[in-house]
Amino acid sequence: MAEPIRFDGRVALVTGAGGGLGRDYARELARRGAKVVVNDLGGTATGTGESRTAAQGVVDEITQAGGVAVASYESVASRAGGAAIVQAALDHFGRLDIVINNAGFLRNNRFEDMTDDEIDSVLEVHLKGAFYVSQPAYRAMKANAYGRFIFTGSASALYGHAWQANYAAAKGGLMGLSHIVALEGARHGILSNFLMPTAHTRMNEVMSTGFMEVPSFAAAVQRIPFAEFNETLAPAYNTPLVMYLASERCVSTHNLYSQLGGRYARVFIGVADGWLAPVGGVPSVEDLAAHWGAVEDRSVYHLPQSVYEEFEVVLGKMRQKV
Repeated sequence: MAEPIRFDGRVALVTGAGGGLGRDYARELARRGAKVVVNDLGGTATGTGESRTAAQGVVDEITQAGGVAVASYESVASRAGGAAIVQAALDHFGRLDIVINNAGFLRNNRFEDMTDDEIDSVLEVHLKGAFYVSQPAYRAMKANAYGRFIFTGSASALYGHAWQANYAAAKGGLMGLSHIVALEGARHGILSNFLMPTAHTRMNEVMSTGFMEVPSFAAAVQRIPFAEFNETLAPAYNTPLVMYLASERCVSTHNLYSQLGGRYARVFIGVADGWLAPVGGVPSVEDLAAHWGAVEDRSVYHLPQSVYEEFEVVLGKMRQKV
């Protein structure tokens, strides 16, 4: 039997932990020995209002089960709020080892009709909130030469979801943020990964179906027999992946991972081998058009792990021609 993954001696912070995915992560971390900061402003699935009931309720569940947790009610959407959330971990437990950036909400609309409030509010919580929490958390982790970051992304960012331009843009930003944290954190023992969970939570209940006006998108939605996914859309199906990425056993970093219907998989962004223009001048657009098949050909691809690794890919192709 495999050795259990435990978090004894570790301190974890989960934002948006008052319900849904975050609640399940917080409870499982505590069950496996972590001390947990349960952060939740207590707002609605559209980001309005606030209440202490959600976070405190999860803390009560954890403590009643014999675990250790404290509640944090600050909003992630300000630098002061992010600092206070991290300080709660340091004040109560003396350290911080794991951060799961999970706070968020939806405000769906057509791209052309999206208001400043719908754009700014989503970016403030999902993207800037992750900055505000993760910067002070990173400093605390760096001091201890150990850390695990999990940035909650979405398939909406990588593949697209109509009526979610604000949400997809924010989640795409989180992907870039996770990559940089991974690059800069590696020498300090800090790992960072981007999670693409799938679950039916209260956010699904506020999703307008107006996106069905987009014919190709509607056709894709209608092809899916959602009933066949049944209980696999429960938040708990995402928790094993999060526990692994948050654990000492995990050595993966700078990566993207998906959970959908009980299928766990790495997601990657690659670059095709492409067409290399002949030496001796800038190619014309006609030259490029004539080689468009090679530009699109994905039979050979590369997985750069930084901007400069793509330079190495192209350099290798250049040297092949010499």
